[in-house]
Amino acid sequence: MKIALLGYGKMGQAIEKIAVERGHSIVIKKSINDSFDGLELADVAIDFSIPSAAVENITKCLESGIAIISGTTGWLDDYEKMVDKCKANNGAFIYGSNFSLGVNLFFELNEHLARLMQKFPQYKSEIKEIHHTQKLDAPSGTAITLAKAIIQNSDYSSWALEKKAADELLIEVERTDNVPGTHTVFYNNPIDTIKITHTAHSREGFAQGAVIAAEWLQGKKGVFSMKDVLNLK
Repeated sequence: MKIALLGYGKMGQAIEKIAVERGHSIVIKKSINDSFDGLELADVAIDFSIPSAAVENITKCLESGIAIISGTTGWLDDYEKMVDKCKANNGAFIYGSNFSLGVNLFFELNEHLARLMQKFPQYKSEIKEIHHTQKLDAPSGTAITLAKAIIQNSDYSSWALEKKAADELLIEVERTDNVPGTHTVFYNNPIDTIKITHTAHSREGFAQGAVIAAEWLQGKKGVFSMKDVLNLK
């Protein structure tokens, strides 16, 4: 498989290492100011860029008939436009707020716990996420995914970084050097606390999941998620 890396920071480099180990080749290593020269050689593109570049990268791939995996967060106001773009071009597109196998299992656990806790409104939920200081968006896409699942299964109407109303789900954000990503979901009441946590030890899990998703997407058309890749639906 020939892969275009759209974004060649630490994640892009981690993806390259795993992709080559799995027998794939890299045809583009695009940083923010590079061109798309050579994109036509790719079977699939993997986008781990920055929020301001993601929409252009995804659009270019879909219009060029290149399957695209995007793990960039912070641009989701335009997600539905990219879904429409994919359908209009009969393309293949996967967006994931987190490609780690462990995190996607954590998403499933979070949804199940949220459904259980619907019957116990005395427990109040909140989320805390910790990332490295180079992360550009806050809260993380992973935290937002966790929050959406809780909101769908509770009386919360939205999430907020500073909680001002009872129906807002608080997401606390911390930025600390050399933390790949830690996410904790709390259910608190005056008597006790229930919490679940996922702690990433390196970027390798995210990179491996992105490559596995790219392999899975080969030959397919449509808009998918990691639930499809991991057969979790």
